[in-house]
Parts: sequence; structure tokens; C-alpha cells
Amino acid sequence: MNAPLAAATNPASDIESFSYDALLETVSNVFSGYLPKEDAAYVAHCLVDAEARGVASHGIGRIPVYTKRLRLGVVNAKPMMKVSRGDSATAHVNGDNGMGYLVAQRSMAEAIARGKQYGVSIVVASHSNHFGMAATYLREAIDAGLGALVLTNAPPLMPVWGGRTPFLGTSPFAFAAPSKTTPIMLDMATSVVAFGKIRRAARRGESIPADWALDVNGQATTDPNAAINGVVLPMGGPKGSGLGLMMELMAGVMSGSAFGGEVRNQNSDFEQPQNVGHAFLTFRPDIGLPLADYFGRAEELVSRAKASPLAEGVDKIMMPGEIEGARAARAKRDGLQIAAQDAEMLRDEQRLASFHV
Repeated sequence: MNAPLAAATNPASDIESFSYDALLETVSNVFSGYLPKEDAAYVAHCLVDAEARGVASHGIGRIPVYTKRLRLGVVNAKPMMKVSRGDSATAHVNGDNGMGYLVAQRSMAEAIARGKQYGVSIVVASHSNHFGMAATYLREAIDAGLGALVLTNAPPLMPVWGGRTPFLGTSPFAFAAPSKTTPIMLDMATSVVAFGKIRRAARRGESIPADWALDVNGQATTDPNAAINGVVLPMGGPKGSGLGLMMELMAGVMSGSAFGGEVRNQNSDFEQPQNVGHAFLTFRPDIGLPLADYFGRAEELVSRAKASPLAEGVDKIMMPGEIEGARAARAKRDGLQIAAQDAEMLRDEQRLASFHV
């Protein structure tokens, strides 16, 4: 195994600098100790891309939990996925308890193929695990010229509106539509904040805003550890709770996976599979009009939105996903700044992976 290729260390800020390719190679090397080489490279791509886009809650900090579950055999390193209803616009993927990234990759590939053929497609997946940043799969659809909606359920971390105990997952609502210049890519948690950001704050000894979560007594807290033992709040109150129920129905109930508080928590349960469910919807943008007309109208929509009068303190109107895309381009050009403790974690993980091979 190769050691992480840190370009520089800044002792004052405890930061290490990596080129994008060096970090990608390092993370791929870690997972090559557990997965086939091609699968390891794909998982590494997903994690490093999340870091590059500024979505650190779904980046390399997730690695120790993933590798622990692989070492313990709680996640299947070489799943035999099965696709049913393969002759129509719909399909079901049984992920055979594989890594969520790989189940999602296969499911989106099925949805893309069917969406191109039939104009619209929905593929649901069961027996999966945490699949990381939903935007990963949106971009795969965009690259294929399709729009997409990506849904998943998750372990209970958020109360149904009016409750104070965990019932819903902090599942992402993710939508994308293609454009010639600026694709619309919306990827947001149905909670006030992604729970991974609370875990990251706890790992770094940082406080959190008081409107993010409740402790076990139903009281607002700025302590991330108290929040981990309590609940994260739904976005927009009953609106976020309603979206969470929608995703439980589509990704959980319809797929045959665990649902309604039954999805296992990958960070605390190292004995049972998660059985996460996903749903992937794709559509051709030329269903109702010629493709050239669609692209012209989509560009006009973006232009009109960007031409809106600016609110005080705002320099530029950005489309959903545009900021993250700019960050990723900058990271690929200039490299990434990684916390020294995460860089040391990568070195530890490479050592563990070398023993596992």
C-alpha cells in the first residue's frame, strides 16, 4: 500500500495539502484491501468527490466506519446483485448487502438505460447500505443527458413532526435537470442539517447551532454529542417531516427494504446489515418538445433566475449545485486541504487494509 501523498503540512492550522489525484489514489488503496480494484476505485471517487465539492460530511471521514463493517463482514465485499423486471421501464435491484455506493451505481445504470429507452424510468433497490452523497448519482444521469430524482431512506435520527424520538432518516432529496451550461442539481437533507455534520463537529470538539438538534430530553442543544444521543430537527418543520415520510414510502416501503425506523445505524450497530432502500427516477428532457427547444428554454430559465435583483449582501445568484461544482473544479486544479487528523486516519487505514489483503 502507498502512503498518503501529502504535499505540505501547516502545523499552525493542523492542515495537510493533497493533490486531487494523490488523495484519490490513497483512498482507492485503502478500499483495495477489501474490495475488487474497480469497486475500490469507484468508492474512492465518490468520497474524494464529496470532499472536493465541500460536502465533507460525506467525505473521507466516513472511511473508518465503512472499513470496520467490511472487516467484520457486516457489509458484503463481493455482492451478487440481482435485477428483476429487466424488460420494462421499472426494475428492482437486490443489492445483496453490498456497499451502498456500488448498489447505487448499479441501480442508476439500470435507471439510465431504461430512461433512455422508455423516456422515464424508476428503479428501486433493497438490501443496500449508506450510499454517500446523492449528487454523485445525479451527475451520472446528467452526463447521460437525463434528468433524475434520487431518494433513499436512512436510520432513524429525526422525529416525525410533533414527536421527540427518532423515527425518520435525514434522507436526501436530490433532483437534477440537464442544461447546456448550468445543470440544476439540488441535493439537500430533509433535516435542518446533514447528520454527518453533527458527527464531524463531535469528532473535532466543535459546538453546533442551537437550532440543529434536540437532546434526549427534547431540549435544544449546542453539544454535538448530546445531539447524537437525541434527534436532529426536520427542515421546515412539518415540510421536512412530510418529505421524509415520502422517501420512506418510495425508497423503503416500495423497495422491500427496512422502513419506518427499522434501518440499522451503521455507526453503532456492527452486527446486523442496514438494509437501506433507494429509489432512482430518470427522465428524458425531450418528452414534451424537441431537445434543442428544451435546452434553449432551460438556459432561459437559468438566465432569468440569475438576472433577479440582488438582495442586500449578495454578490451573485447561483443555481443549486453550482457552488459545489466550482469548488470541485478548484480542488482538481489546486488540491485539497485535509485536517491533519484525517490525514493520519488515512495512514492508519492503509496499514489496516494491508493486513486485511
